[in-house]
Amino acid sequence: MGSPSSSNGNKLPRIIAAGVVLILLAIVGALLVPPYAANWRLQGLVNDLADDPATAKQPPAVLRARVLNEAASLGLPVHSEDVHVDPTPSGVKIEVLYIVHVEIAGYTIDLHFRPEGGG
Repeated sequence: MGSPSSSNGNKLPRIIAAGVVLILLAIVGALLVPPYAANWRLQGLVNDLADDPATAKQPPAVLRARVLNEAASLGLPVHSEDVHVDPTPSGVKIEVLYIVHVEIAGYTIDLHFRPEGGG
């Protein structure tokens, strides 16, 4: 068996490596959390619109504009053609499909989001 001082010397590189991994995970998390949080807020608006009985009486263009305005305020790359508003017998169905590009160390990650409500 080795002496206590030699076992401590073997642990130091592992501790440093673990610290580096944790820092890298924190950086990746910091880059990925904002788009997911913004999508969660957009999903909330879509749900609210789809659940509101007054929404069914509004023209699809008005609803599309409300979704686009909220997406823009959240900094999401949602375009008019990404928002689909369809009347249904029970109200309205709203679907949004968009992609957020996240750059991490020169590598692009495409996050695909599809908030929807109603139907």
